[in-house]
Amino acid sequence: MGRFVWAAALGIGAALAGSAALAQGGSQGFDVQAATQAYLDSLPAEARARSDAYFEGGYWLILWGLLWTLGACWLLLGTGLSARLRDRAERVTKARFVQVFLYAAGLILALTVQTLPWSIYTDFVREHQYGLSTQSFGAWAGEQAIGTALSLVITSLIVAVIYAVVRRSPRRWWLWGTGVAMVFLVVGIAISPVFIAPIFNDYKPLAEGPLRDRILSMARANGVPAEEVYMVDASRQTNRVSANVSGLFGTTRVSLNDNLLNRGTPEEVAAVMGHEIGHYALGHIDEALLKLGAVILAGFAFVHWAFPRVANGFGRGWGIRGVADPAGAPLALALFSLWFTLMTPVTNTITRSNEIEADIFGLNAAREPDAFATIALKLAEYRKLDPGPLEEFLFYTHPSGRNRIEMAMRWKAEHMREQAPVVGEAGKP
Repeated sequence: MGRFVWAAALGIGAALAGSAALAQGGSQGFDVQAATQAYLDSLPAEARARSDAYFEGGYWLILWGLLWTLGACWLLLGTGLSARLRDRAERVTKARFVQVFLYAAGLILALTVQTLPWSIYTDFVREHQYGLSTQSFGAWAGEQAIGTALSLVITSLIVAVIYAVVRRSPRRWWLWGTGVAMVFLVVGIAISPVFIAPIFNDYKPLAEGPLRDRILSMARANGVPAEEVYMVDASRQTNRVSANVSGLFGTTRVSLNDNLLNRGTPEEVAAVMGHEIGHYALGHIDEALLKLGAVILAGFAFVHWAFPRVANGFGRGWGIRGVADPAGAPLALALFSLWFTLMTPVTNTITRSNEIEADIFGLNAAREPDAFATIALKLAEYRKLDPGPLEEFLFYTHPSGRNRIEMAMRWKAEHMREQAPVVGEAGKP
């Protein structure tokens, strides 16, 4: 690993030195493409190949994850387990809402057991294979158990409410159901920073100092209602760098993880936080909710159209009484999973477009183009650095490392006169 660190340091140093020399000639003498390529070349070939393999493997995980989900749903339906879970809930109580809640809790447990081997591979084994996880299996399993417990309550409640809507409006449930889903989504975004995230990690105020002051200054200058910056101990789970500005309706929280603080320079931290503040200042949470709501609406409409056709054609032995019968939930889940897999390029584009806007905002807010480029290289530990255009369109939720570095170098080229001293006729600044 030592030679890779030295190679990266020398490559980045060359890029910075070249940039500094060209800065004397102003933006006209700065070669954006050469500076971009210098940063790309600073990443050791072995590290780049490892990152490419990890990210490209994720493409197949999308397909295999869908097939695993479809298989689990088919087993629940084909073996009659789903219908038996419904029947058992009906014997416990006559209240329809409670019946669906109990059924959903049983369904979640069954799905958790069925998908556990897949989760162990994708979330634990594979992350350790690529050196991205810092958790022991016991710690990982403990967090999975907590997540399952939360899901038993929260997801079961959501399912019960949606099926109440289906019973009330069997023809237009997909429309009203979207509204219900969006309400729960908004509530989740609002409460997560304060009530959910602290279950898994400790959030502590960042120590006073120049870095904290700079972050808060950027936040105040861009309308973020935050009086504190929180550091989260993400290193207990991963070595990835990350930060966010999260929350709604008074729960807004500016956070960065300890990996970013420990592995990044102050300039890199500022570059990342400028990006995250940009999401808030540009209203990306509201925008994403509206666009995702449209995808969910179309997905519910697809389920409404496809459910009776699949159930009538293939589900004669499944024991489903109709679309309002919770025993059909595995079929609805399978159809919804299929829909969202097909919509992957659409949802990725929604997210990626916002990330590009936040990148530009962050460059203008932090004014750290070289730090922005070096943090892009750190993110390349688990994101392929230089994909093809179609590959980026289909699979990337963020701009590629190449495009981010090129954007930073273009910003640098256009602002070099502001950074370089201005020499007058007498040869004095």
